[in-house]
Amino acid sequence: MDRFLERFENHIDPFGDGAPEGDALSQRTGHLTPLPSETNRFIWHFSLAAKWPLIGLLVTGGLSGAVEAGMFTGVGWIVDALGRVPPDELLRREGWLLAGLALLVLVVRVVVVLAASILEQQVISPSLINLIRWQAYRRLMDQPYTFFQNDFAGRLAQKVQQVGQATGDFVTTLLQSFWSFLTFVVLTGTILATLDPWMTGVLALWCVGYYWIITRLLPRIRQRGRERANANSVWSGRVVDSFTNILSVKLFDASRSEDGFVKDGFARYVEAVRRLTRAITTVRFAVTALNGLMMTGVGIAALIGWRAGTVSTGGVATALSLVLRLNQMSGWMMFNINGLVRDYGTIQDAVSTIAVAPALTDRADAVALRRGPGDIRFEGITFHYGKGSGIIDDFSLHIRSGEKVGLVGRSGAGKTTLVNLLLRLYDLEGGRILIDGQDIAGVTQTSLRAAIGVVTQDTSLLHRSIRDNITFGRPDADDDEVLEAAARANAEDFIPSLRDPSGRQGYAAHVGERGIKLSGGQRQRIAIARVLLKNAPILILDEATSALDSEVEAAIQDNLSTMMEGKTVLAIAHRLSTLSAMDRLIVIDKGRIVEAGSHRELVAAGGLYAELWERQSGGFIGAEAAQ
Repeated sequence: MDRFLERFENHIDPFGDGAPEGDALSQRTGHLTPLPSETNRFIWHFSLAAKWPLIGLLVTGGLSGAVEAGMFTGVGWIVDALGRVPPDELLRREGWLLAGLALLVLVVRVVVVLAASILEQQVISPSLINLIRWQAYRRLMDQPYTFFQNDFAGRLAQKVQQVGQATGDFVTTLLQSFWSFLTFVVLTGTILATLDPWMTGVLALWCVGYYWIITRLLPRIRQRGRERANANSVWSGRVVDSFTNILSVKLFDASRSEDGFVKDGFARYVEAVRRLTRAITTVRFAVTALNGLMMTGVGIAALIGWRAGTVSTGGVATALSLVLRLNQMSGWMMFNINGLVRDYGTIQDAVSTIAVAPALTDRADAVALRRGPGDIRFEGITFHYGKGSGIIDDFSLHIRSGEKVGLVGRSGAGKTTLVNLLLRLYDLEGGRILIDGQDIAGVTQTSLRAAIGVVTQDTSLLHRSIRDNITFGRPDADDDEVLEAAARANAEDFIPSLRDPSGRQGYAAHVGERGIKLSGGQRQRIAIARVLLKNAPILILDEATSALDSEVEAAIQDNLSTMMEGKTVLAIAHRLSTLSAMDRLIVIDKGRIVEAGSHRELVAAGGLYAELWERQSGGFIGAEAAQ
């Protein structure tokens, strides 16, 4: 059976990127067009990816309802046959009827159910669900750095998980369960009309009441479902945030305020669930009462018709069987409609996040950056983080290819902002930045960052092996190149001794979330090895040795000198001793250049740099200087 079912599982590619055919920009940049931001269009977008299987599900759903109605109609025919035919004549006179009903139950029903199950379980799920999650993940990864700064990582992950499941469930339930139910209702009404118009009238009134419940009561469930989904993502985001920053929580949260923060998230979720369950209970009560009235009304009409001789015994059996089944199906269908409404609310909530167009995108005519010697020009750039003033104002600087430049200044002077602008983590508000004569606003983000190696102060590693982290910027590197990079980063001494809980050792050992199993200095050395292996023409060092002790820093400085040969280097450090060997130091204050020159020249000048140098303790700009 497994081999038979496997044939249907690859109809939908669960990892399709969703890029329109011939989309040259997507092919050049790897960035995809945003998903539809309107909920119905979002659902339709992914329904087209499974068009034929969903049409098949629509057909099997209709056939399922028809088979159900046919079976209960057959019950009435059998009852009438038993009343008019002697037992010994039943097979001879009603054989075709019995054979037809047996064929319906044993063959047609089995085939319809099997086909529907294959379409839903093998063809559509999990492939369609995973396709939605994959494309949602891809779009979120296209978002700029600021997008992730403004949200919880856990909340975003929850949105990706929820939207795939909710969309898949919504589509399959709508086309299979809802359509099957609707077909059954229509056929039930048709059959009852042939038996007695009064029974049809009762069913019509039931339909009106059922429609009222759907249109008046279910919207409350949809709203409550959306609130629950949002509350769910909030508490999970808070929990993930606590776990991610567990060391800070352990060290500083003596009052257990973090528990209160997370508890508040749980409390909001519990209240949202309670509001949802109140709405669900109200709907269940309304449906149960309505079904009771419907069954009673049809039963009374059937018995009146039987007494009047207008409805046969088989007709009574058919009518009662149909309404009893309709009662069962309507309760089940209302549960599914509740699910449909909740799923729709979940999709709405997720779409508001995952279908947001990125604030920072490649231009339509963007091209790949041509690799050159690494000449950098900041030409009259302005950037205020959207505040209108402050940070960077009319800043200009030329860094010649191969030149080593250090940026110096108090905290908040704009040093890291300049680096982020060079990496195009933000778009400029004025001016332009050129690399080898190319405006970085006109090149693809991927090619720009591929030409720049970065070591930052806050180094976080992926929860993968040491080797995977070192080769992250160049996955095709061989073992010899990895070993050489680790040695140059002074990391070869501690890597062989690493061992994770799964027994993996050395370069195969996993480092934990954000590299938590390593010390700060070890993480920094792995990050330096990663940049060494990447071997980009431009090198950015943002407090690259701040997490290292003096002895290790001294050992790495020699390797950094080798690493910087032939590269354009832009370095930031509060520990000014690490910058003293730079070709040129640029002193920044409030987003403007106030001094420039070598270490000796700036100390002799007696300006801001000399003041910072004098105020340092152990080569670090102290809090007094920062103030």
